[in-house]
Amino acid sequence: MGYSTSLTRASGKSESLRTTVPISIVRQFGLSEGDELDWTLKAENNNITIMVEPKKKGIE
Repeated sequence: MGYSTSLTRASGKSESLRTTVPISIVRQFGLSEGDELDWTLKAENNNITIMVEPKKKGIE
């Protein structure tokens, strides 16, 4: 199943953008505020594939 979210500016002084994690994904992976996510990007044939994984707690 695919999800659609919008990007918004992270803060007034930042050029970073943020998005919302759909609640079904939050529940499925047991995510909560303050959790960290690891992002992996792959660009191929004019497409971007983004893989997002919850960072394992207690592991650096």
